[in-house]
Amino acid sequence: MAEEVTLLDFWASPFGMRCRVALAEKGVNYEYKEENLRDKSPLLLQMNPVHKKIPVMIHNGKPVCESLNIVQYIDENWKDKSPLLPSDPYQRSQARFWADFVDKKAYEMGTKVWKTKGEEQELAKKDFIESLKLLEGELGDKPYFGGEAFGYVDVTLIPFYSWFYAYETCGNFSIEAACPKLISWGKRCMEKESVSKSLPDPKKIYEFILQLKKVFGIE
Repeated sequence: MAEEVTLLDFWASPFGMRCRVALAEKGVNYEYKEENLRDKSPLLLQMNPVHKKIPVMIHNGKPVCESLNIVQYIDENWKDKSPLLPSDPYQRSQARFWADFVDKKAYEMGTKVWKTKGEEQELAKKDFIESLKLLEGELGDKPYFGGEAFGYVDVTLIPFYSWFYAYETCGNFSIEAACPKLISWGKRCMEKESVSKSLPDPKKIYEFILQLKKVFGIE
């Protein structure tokens, strides 16, 4: 039976990007369907009736929702390519821990940077950099979070690399000055075709954020 894979996504979503990277890493052919998040398609509402959010991957008619869950599903379903999660149970638990940290800390703090101003923004920048420094500490001197091989935590975090320019421009600060090893890691990941072809131009992301700021009335 031929594999039928569809990804319901939105171009600027870092959560969608990680699914795109994982599918590319595994060499999976899929149909990409861009969603209008203000006018969600009947298919999206049918396939993710609980959260009504992208990304949703539809595999042979069955929906898989939530990006970290999708990446794990991709890893477990297409085993003929290099694994994204380590086989050792402890290492797997650590990879899941740091992926969860990316979503709960790095994403939330990064969002606060562009959504706020003044003292609130200064605090958001401080918290954001602190979360990135913790990630940089976990990376250490390894080429990737997974060690020598590009893996689950790398897939989880690398989409935000395309958002860094927008955070820096909105917040008037330098991530590289605070976290040089993390930026070197990002550049290393971008050398992979699975990453470079899955991530949009950072300046397009910045333009998108400027539009969002207008929508939210943030000047």
